[in-house]
Amino acid sequence: MSTLDVTRAELALIVLYLNKAEARDKICRAIQYGSKFLSNGQPGTAQNVDKSTSLARKVFRLFKFVNDLHGLISPVPQGTPLPLVLLGKSKNALLSTFLFLDQIVWLHRSGIYKNKERAELLGQISLFCWMGSSICTTLVELGELGRLSLSMKKLEKNLKNCDKYKNEEYRAKLQKSNERTLALVKAGMDIVVAVGLLQLAPKKVTPRVTGAFGFVTSLISCYQLIPSPPKSKTP
Repeated sequence: MSTLDVTRAELALIVLYLNKAEARDKICRAIQYGSKFLSNGQPGTAQNVDKSTSLARKVFRLFKFVNDLHGLISPVPQGTPLPLVLLGKSKNALLSTFLFLDQIVWLHRSGIYKNKERAELLGQISLFCWMGSSICTTLVELGELGRLSLSMKKLEKNLKNCDKYKNEEYRAKLQKSNERTLALVKAGMDIVVAVGLLQLAPKKVTPRVTGAFGFVTSLISCYQLIPSPPKSKTP
């Protein structure tokens, strides 16, 4: 491939990435929490960017609750243990509730919904739902990693006389393990972000800590949304 072809292919991937509403939302999220880290809760330019970006992000999440509502009623893969099924469905229900209530918060901040006290209460409830969904995600990822580890050990026994890294099935499981480990780290850090937003431990989880954790999880989300490059054709 010529340099021009490579550049064109890379730009096509960037366009594909930025065309995703989810990707734009996560980029805005990184800006929001980066600003929160810089402001540390103090008035100023950084705090204004934090607040304005937070409001702008809510537009990207309009009707997004339907995604998790669909996941809630969708069948699960065969062989999934019942506790993991229940945790996964609980995550879908909590996240869908968070996204639905978050739309009412957006309506209030936009000046459409006038009941301030109810909007603030629903905002608090929505954050608790998000924290609950992050806890469920953490437990699901721990359970799935345990199952994946057992299956990889069984496969290793069958590949004693072979290079396991040359085995396609083993490489696929290893990649899946890495993806789930990253998702586990993100979910665990999101719990801290939720604690900070709810001010459940204001002395320990300060706005700067919340901003730092939120910024890192935003970068992880951005990375997870990167599309896979097309496989080059061998001549």
